[in-house]
Amino acid sequence: MPTIQNVHPLSHAKSKPADFLLKIRRHAWLYVLLLPTLIYFVMFHFIPYYGLSIAFKDFMPVQGISGSPWVGLKHFNDLFHSSDFSRLLVNTLLISLYKMVFGFPAPILFALMLNEVRMIVFKRTVQTITYFPHFLSWVVFGGIVTTFLTPSGVINALLVGVGWQPIDFLTSPHYFRGIIVLTSIMKEFGWGAIIYLAALAGVNPELYDSAIVDGAGRYQQLIHVTLPGIMPTITLMFIINLGHLLDAGFEQIYVMINPSVYEVGDIIDTYVYRIGLERGQFSLATAVGLFKGVIGFILILGTNTLLRKLGQRSIW
Repeated sequence: MPTIQNVHPLSHAKSKPADFLLKIRRHAWLYVLLLPTLIYFVMFHFIPYYGLSIAFKDFMPVQGISGSPWVGLKHFNDLFHSSDFSRLLVNTLLISLYKMVFGFPAPILFALMLNEVRMIVFKRTVQTITYFPHFLSWVVFGGIVTTFLTPSGVINALLVGVGWQPIDFLTSPHYFRGIIVLTSIMKEFGWGAIIYLAALAGVNPELYDSAIVDGAGRYQQLIHVTLPGIMPTITLMFIINLGHLLDAGFEQIYVMINPSVYEVGDIIDTYVYRIGLERGQFSLATAVGLFKGVIGFILILGTNTLLRKLGQRSIW
């Protein structure tokens, strides 16, 4: 009869560190390549967590973080009872929701249309032109938009040419949110389509052949093959975007905003910049940033849990 050898549980526990060290030794150069990324995240994403304590202190730069007195939730109470808080929250949510409703489907639709193009040269040319604006900073891109929308700009010149009155787009509260959403889509939809084009390339071609044999046209193939094939990517990107619901786009709005449209365009991030860097209220600015982070974490956690219950792909 075969004998059963008794293995001491400590021997298995001791082998785990040895195996780990063996893997590091075997793939040493891969870990060396990974090291700069780890250092970056530790320095800029983990160590700064200590600075979040400023939100619960009356921070004084001369005394430092450790020497500043604790004030508990004072800054959060000041934030929630501020007359500006409701306006900032509404503006941030509306602009973010508009960007999600109109901006999230844009790269998906563009990728689906570009995927149907069979002329490779034309396809690559269009793709290059559309994702080029992503590499422009908002200072440059916002300056171009501002030049087009000024009273003496190209858009107003066209309006005057057809007999209409010029419109001051940049100082009108009626147009500001629409301009923000539209220019955001124009700048990023081409770059966002790259992810979905990669997902489309991963769809099994045999599924299309089977659909054609069953008599499916282009529309039926889109509904029953293409969209289900890229749905995991769509849900994953939706979770990521939802986690940034309170990030309405600081750089874009800071470049294009002016006092005439503060009522509809001032968001949490621009408010944090003003009170934090311009007025020196670092504790209140940190409290606002922490509030945003907590809301974003709750949204990601809730959406991920909901998608898991619905059987869709999730982050974890």
